[in-house]
Amino acid sequence: MGMQISPSVLNSDLSNLAAEVRRVQGAADWIHLDVMDNHFVPNLTFGLPVIESLLKHIDVPADCHLMIADPDRWAPGFAEAGAGSVTFHVEAANKPRMVAKDIRAAGARAGVAVKPGTSIAQVSDLLPVIDMILVMTVEPGFGGQSFMAEMLPKIREARRLVDGSDVDVWIQVDGGIGPDTIEQCAAAGADVFVAGSAVYRAADPAVMVEQLRASAENAARP
Repeated sequence: MGMQISPSVLNSDLSNLAAEVRRVQGAADWIHLDVMDNHFVPNLTFGLPVIESLLKHIDVPADCHLMIADPDRWAPGFAEAGAGSVTFHVEAANKPRMVAKDIRAAGARAGVAVKPGTSIAQVSDLLPVIDMILVMTVEPGFGGQSFMAEMLPKIREARRLVDGSDVDVWIQVDGGIGPDTIEQCAAAGADVFVAGSAVYRAADPAVMVEQLRASAENAARP
C-alpha cells in the first residue's frame, strides 16, 4: 500500500460539504469526517444524518473519525450508512474489541484512535480485529492546532507493534499535518495522513493533496 491522504473537511466550508469534497475528488484517497458530540470532546460538528446525506452526493470513500461518547452504540451505524472506514476512540469504548467487530460486520474498515496521553499498549490486544491505528498528533476536538512532535515516538511504537505482528493494519496520523510535518510522520512509520488546514487553505486543495503524498512517499523510501 502506498501513502494515503485523507483530507479533513473540518476547516472547509461546512455549509457546502459536497462541493468541498469534490474539490479534492480524484486526488484524495479518503475524505476525513470528524464527528464530535460535545461530550467526549468540547466541540460539536455533524452526526450520522449529515453523513448519510453527504455520501449520496460524493464519490470519495468516507473516513469517519468518531470523537464521541458511547461508540459501542453508535459506531456501527456509520458503517451501515456507507462509510468505508470508521474509527472510534479506545478511551470512549466500553468493549473496544466488540465495537471493532461490529464495524467490520457492518461492512467498513475498523480503526481505533488514541489521544496524545494514551499509550499504544492500550490497543495492542486489538490488532486482530482492527484495520487501522490512529495516532492523534494534537488533542482531539479542534482543527488548526500545532503538530505535537512528541508524538513521533508513539508513531514509531505503533509501527513496530504492527510490523511485529501478523496483521495488515494501517497507521494514521491526525493533527497539524502539512508540508512541514508529513515527512517526519512518514519516516516514523505512518502511512495514512489526515490533513485539514493544509489542504483546504491551499489555493488548490487537490494539488496540495498530491504534494503531500509525494512528500510522504519520499520520506518513507529506505
